[in-house]
Amino acid sequence: MSPPPTQDSASARPSGPSGPPGLPTGPTSPSGPPGLLTGPPGPLSGLLVADFARVLAGPYATMLLADLGADVIKVERPDGDDTRHWMPPTRDGVSTYYLAINRNKRSVVLDLRDETDLAAARELARRADIFVENFKPGGLDKYGLGYQAVSKRNPSVIYASISGFGTGEGAALPGYDLIVQAMSGLMSLTGGAEGPPYRAGISLFDVMAGLHATIGILAALHHRGATGDGQRIEVNLMSSAMSGLVNQASAYVAGGVVPFRMGNSHPSLFPYDALPTGDGDLIVAAGNDWQFGRLCEILGLPELASDPRFARNPGRTANRDQLRPLLIAELRRHSAQHWFRELMAAGVPCGPINTVDGGVSLATELGLRPIVSAGQGEQAIPTIRNPIGFSATPPRYDLPPPELDEHGADIRAWLAGPADDG
Repeated sequence: MSPPPTQDSASARPSGPSGPPGLPTGPTSPSGPPGLLTGPPGPLSGLLVADFARVLAGPYATMLLADLGADVIKVERPDGDDTRHWMPPTRDGVSTYYLAINRNKRSVVLDLRDETDLAAARELARRADIFVENFKPGGLDKYGLGYQAVSKRNPSVIYASISGFGTGEGAALPGYDLIVQAMSGLMSLTGGAEGPPYRAGISLFDVMAGLHATIGILAALHHRGATGDGQRIEVNLMSSAMSGLVNQASAYVAGGVVPFRMGNSHPSLFPYDALPTGDGDLIVAAGNDWQFGRLCEILGLPELASDPRFARNPGRTANRDQLRPLLIAELRRHSAQHWFRELMAAGVPCGPINTVDGGVSLATELGLRPIVSAGQGEQAIPTIRNPIGFSATPPRYDLPPPELDEHGADIRAWLAGPADDG
């Protein structure tokens, strides 16, 4: 793979005009801790995020905020974020899991059992625009860092809590993504019809909960802009799972149907599946009758498109066991790449099943520029581009994921000083 491209050009960012101290403009900015942030102004520039989250859902959310210009201070315990120790794989001895979700942040170690560090943590919470945490529900209350205590000192704060199963009856349940995939029903939908259930290849509900937390924070910021009032945002993986199951959950709650795993097949469409070719499977996604007709034409089976069993999608879905072998018999005559070229040219959605390196290569070929450098020079780390495009305020990639307590001395000194030196 070619070296990752150079990060986008950068310019100094202004600090926020009002409210708690915001994003610093450089090493001597009076409005925030000394920093090295040099990227262009982002849509969230001027906002200070106290990031008390760890592992995946919270750090993913705060990375998205940081990409968009917010100044994120990552608070870590003395042994660091759990994901620092999740390896292999590694890059120069650093966990690639940790590297995936912590760019554009600065790290400070604060041991909440130490009085001096706890005072610094409370002061950070007092100055923050946004506070993000994923402790066990109620776990920060004993430190004076729960929502009630923080909002009393900082009424305009947006306080986002991420948990596994909410703050009610499920508060004591461990919030691991794999457990949520199992208990939500997702695993019952994943895998072959005759085989065992499987987890998704990523921690899907952690990522989804991080996205939901980010959406909630942005909505709360809009509300604060109109009213001046902060509020608490609560997200949990189980609720994100219920929302993320979309049509499968709807099949049960609206239709009374309990869905089960079907391999790569779709319960409501056919062909929308992985079909064997001469040298491997090809995803074929003929989502409407016209596309199915074109598929039949290219395969030399035009009669299937007018067959009463297959002419309309409900019939194709009901009679998939009769239709599938007819399509496979023709697809096996050529390679997956042959059919990919022929079918895409004819307007039939399809695609080969790539490995991750193949997916990155394809995104590169399509001009999506998936790889960017976070940081500069020898410290730069290749990372995946933020997927959101902005015409005026693009995401930034100023800082690589920080080393443990990399910025601790400066941040602790800033927190020990006056809130506004200007």
